[in-house]
Amino acid sequence: MSVAWLLYGAYGYTGTLIAHRARARGHAPILAGRDPEKLAALGARLGLPTRTAALDDPQALAAALSGCAAVLHAAGPYSATARPMVEAALAARVHYLDVTGEIGVLESVLRDAARARTAGVALIPGVGFDVVPTDCLAADLALRLPAAVALELAIHADGSPSRGTARTALEGLGHGGWARRDGQIVSVPLAWRTRRVPFADRERGAVTIPWGDVATAFHSTGIPNVAVYLAMPPSRIRALAILDRLRPVLRASAVQRLLRRRIDRTIAGPDAAARAAGRSEVWGEVVDATGRTVSGTLSAPEGYTFTADAAVRAVERVLAGVAPGAWTPSRAFGARFVLDCDGVVPGGSAFVG
Repeated sequence: MSVAWLLYGAYGYTGTLIAHRARARGHAPILAGRDPEKLAALGARLGLPTRTAALDDPQALAAALSGCAAVLHAAGPYSATARPMVEAALAARVHYLDVTGEIGVLESVLRDAARARTAGVALIPGVGFDVVPTDCLAADLALRLPAAVALELAIHADGSPSRGTARTALEGLGHGGWARRDGQIVSVPLAWRTRRVPFADRERGAVTIPWGDVATAFHSTGIPNVAVYLAMPPSRIRALAILDRLRPVLRASAVQRLLRRRIDRTIAGPDAAARAAGRSEVWGEVVDATGRTVSGTLSAPEGYTFTADAAVRAVERVLAGVAPGAWTPSRAFGARFVLDCDGVVPGGSAFVG
């Protein structure tokens, strides 16, 4: 591809997967981050150019974005990193994409729609497993039941988290859960609700979690009530309920530091064999005021594998032309965008016709 774009956070776990996927699809992104040695090593392996810039250095970010049409931001936690890059992208008039699933970050970026239109660029957060499959499934189901007033989504994901994902989850534990009720995002307890979910492969028990669709699904569908579930064994659901009572302790900075150090020592993310063997399942259901329901499923590759593929395909769509503004993935690319990604299989009433 001849159009230049920047991959920031390229040497992190997810960033490295994206870099490899981009290379496999014929791209030559500029690799960027704050560590020149890690950048140089990855650049040498992939034969790609690099630019060093710290997120707290606006001049360096401006230089890194120079000559680029888009930036794909893959450096978390996004609660700390997204805003500097969004501001740099708006100033440089460069399209912005990221792979966050953090509710506050998604809401913050989507609030910048007017500024993005003025700058003539698109801001599209959540172009990975958070939140492309769930967002596209929600948008498709809403098209099939336009009067829907409630949406439930559920995820089953094989494999373990990356270090960055685990650190983000730890940060969120002390704040409990989130759901959308009557159009507003509201705080709810951890393990707020449980249910049995009929995924495409089999039924599983699941518990509510603060997944990114609590933010994005409302923007994509207008449905005012949204809850998202994650499949878990009963023992883990019980543990979450216990942790809810410990939220004040989990918020303490000393406890956060201790647990972050443990994550850094023990978690690296799934290896290539685990990613190749893993699968993800997504289920969704919408209901209207009369009780009528429409449901559907998606089966997809392991989450990090999907993220790398979806993120690169999202960049391709943006480089081909996208309307200025701030968009969810389904609003930017259409509900069927998820079907363009490798290994995705719809089921039930999803994407029929």
